[in-house]
Amino acid sequence: MTILLLGSGGREHAFAWKMTQSPLCEKLFVAPGNAGTSAIATNVAMSPTDFDAIKAFVIQENVKMVVVGPEDPLVKGIYDYFKNDESLQHIPVIGPSKLGAQLEGSKEFAKEFLMKHNIPTAAYDSFTAETVENGCAFLETLQPPYVLKADGLAAGKGVLIIQDLEEAKTELRNMLVHEKFGAASSKVVIEEFLDGIELSCFVLTDGKSYKILPTAKDYKRIGEGDTGLNTGGMGAVSPVPYVDAVLMEKIETRIVKPTIEGFQKDGIEYKGFVFIGLINVKNEPIVIEYNVRMGDPETEVVVPRLESDLVELFLSVANQKLDTFELKVDPRSATTIMVVSGGYPEEFEKGKVITGLENIEDSIVFHAGTKLENDSIVSNGGRVLTVTSYGDDFQQAIKKSYQNIDKLSFDKMYFRKDIGFDLL
Repeated sequence: MTILLLGSGGREHAFAWKMTQSPLCEKLFVAPGNAGTSAIATNVAMSPTDFDAIKAFVIQENVKMVVVGPEDPLVKGIYDYFKNDESLQHIPVIGPSKLGAQLEGSKEFAKEFLMKHNIPTAAYDSFTAETVENGCAFLETLQPPYVLKADGLAAGKGVLIIQDLEEAKTELRNMLVHEKFGAASSKVVIEEFLDGIELSCFVLTDGKSYKILPTAKDYKRIGEGDTGLNTGGMGAVSPVPYVDAVLMEKIETRIVKPTIEGFQKDGIEYKGFVFIGLINVKNEPIVIEYNVRMGDPETEVVVPRLESDLVELFLSVANQKLDTFELKVDPRSATTIMVVSGGYPEEFEKGKVITGLENIEDSIVFHAGTKLENDSIVSNGGRVLTVTSYGDDFQQAIKKSYQNIDKLSFDKMYFRKDIGFDLL
């Protein structure tokens, strides 16, 4: 079958890498893709949110399935666009409906869903520019640190954690009145801070049944020791060593099951990934956030650990036969280290020539922000490459990734040297 994959990051390269291994995948198009996907699939210069262009392409190329990588097309309603068009409705879209995508598109919607279905989450309230002073008063009722979340999509950067009350009030005003994150922060959710260790639980659902994918933990801060600004992610480890059967059982019964049942009760069509951001507080899992797609860089450790055919898995989602699918997982650990442009997540330069890719051994390089230019692979984003390795444990896997990163080079290249530091 011919498949169209939307997106251009490391997540999409990992999906493409796995999907092209399937005998069911005859041809894979990636829109817009990157230098990594161009080596194994056909890149198409098309925006993932240009639904009319996607429609024309899908019909022209006789595409039989669309897999959505990033959140933007989902929040903008690509699932509904296909469902409501007679010429497209026979083509499955792997991703939730527009209503389901609100779990990521609106922090307030997500918090209301969690409360409604009695899923454990932090206490919160939400505010707009008109109620900004009420928000400041609400901050005074909380203990530091203070958590401010832009309600809308802010590319993983719309969450601030602040120790000082006056600074928190200033930042709340910056977000609401001065539009620090643009339209994304026209509403801000203030949440109680939870102290624990974060982890990610990934679920694939066909709307009725579900499969829990391998757990992962990512590292968001730019600086070592989890310091500095938030990024889209600097590395990841799978599985999470401290997640035992007892904690996993709590996650499934208290969080995963009520989430999928909540979709059914609320009439939310959902055929795709649910990324549940959790915090483990004294061995009690609590939901921090939902995303409606796979995480990046977590995909680069979760997908390599799947032994099952990914296209077959997606077909079972499309046909609501997920309950009959046997998910096989590689018992080894996988780790990935993100290599970024100097200056990221603030100002950075693109177009830096990358060398050493041909010298990588016993690791997989997934491209994130790269493109082909004059027969060279050059940087084309803040997060440039991610180096994934397997090991009998995460320490062994991390060591391999770092050994291979030493073979790579581009101007102002940066990476964290402490991924997994808190798991030792």
